Amino acid sequence: MREPPLIRPLADGRRVHLHDGPIDLILEAWGPPAAVRAAYRAAAVRMNGLLDELCLELAILRAPVGDLSPVPAGPVARRMHQAVQPYAADCFITPMAAVAGAVAEAVLAAMVHSAPLDRAYVNNGGDIALHLAPGESFTSGIVDRPDQPSLIGTARVEARDAVRGIATSGRHGRSFSLGIADAVTILAAGAADADAAATIVANAVDLPDHPDIVRVPADSLDPDSDLGSRLVTRDVPLLPAAERDRALHGGLRRAAGLISAGRIVAASLHLQGVTRTIGLFGQIDQETEPVRRMHHA
Repeated sequence: MREPPLIRPLADGRRVHLHDGPIDLILEAWGPPAAVRAAYRAAAVRMNGLLDELCLELAILRAPVGDLSPVPAGPVARRMHQAVQPYAADCFITPMAAVAGAVAEAVLAAMVHSAPLDRAYVNNGGDIALHLAPGESFTSGIVDRPDQPSLIGTARVEARDAVRGIATSGRHGRSFSLGIADAVTILAAGAADADAAATIVANAVDLPDHPDIVRVPADSLDPDSDLGSRLVTRDVPLLPAAERDRALHGGLRRAAGLISAGRIVAASLHLQGVTRTIGLFGQIDQETEPVRRMHHA
């Protein structure tokens, strides 16, 4: 029998930590004290059994999505499938590309349904689901790499903006990457949408024929990886400016297509000390400053 999820308030007295296996959430809510308490109770209730719900359909969730793919039955699994389905026609992708964002959305939805909140977020390892009541805003940090984050900018989201999800992917993240980006941060309508798109754009930041980029089969690192024997990036040499810019341009081109299709709102791409942004933030083609502020969408 598995142990129940860990649920504990953090030392600051404002945030709550929920943990169950690979699911690791930090959440925070603003509003009347009774409403905040109710929201935290609802988050704990939703967390209980959520991982087991996903494990029941793990075979489907690890399989590539295609025209004949079965649609999962569970609500979080269905949301994962929905988020990645738009990409299935032109690339390999599984619902696992949206798991962190979909889990964050599910827990946030339970919080918002339980009580009237001014604003709230659920952060699942850097993939964030947002709730903003009219007139509210949220500022999120933009980092240079997910595993050893250093702040390189901020993104301010207003309630009126079409953004309720933020996700970051890259070769240093929790999941493997086919590309070479240190970090790609996506703003989208939902956290699952942002999560899936971050994977797609991060994969597009690449130099596929570069002889000195080290790639190994994903299943040689993790036999259970949904990527199977596909080559994932393990090491990238210091790149000349021209090669670095060519890799970033590939990601920008992919992000531009997603913005045109209405799948994302904005993207920030970071590779070896250089950041490019695109979307309603505008496009910046210069080296990263210590902190760059991305104005609201």
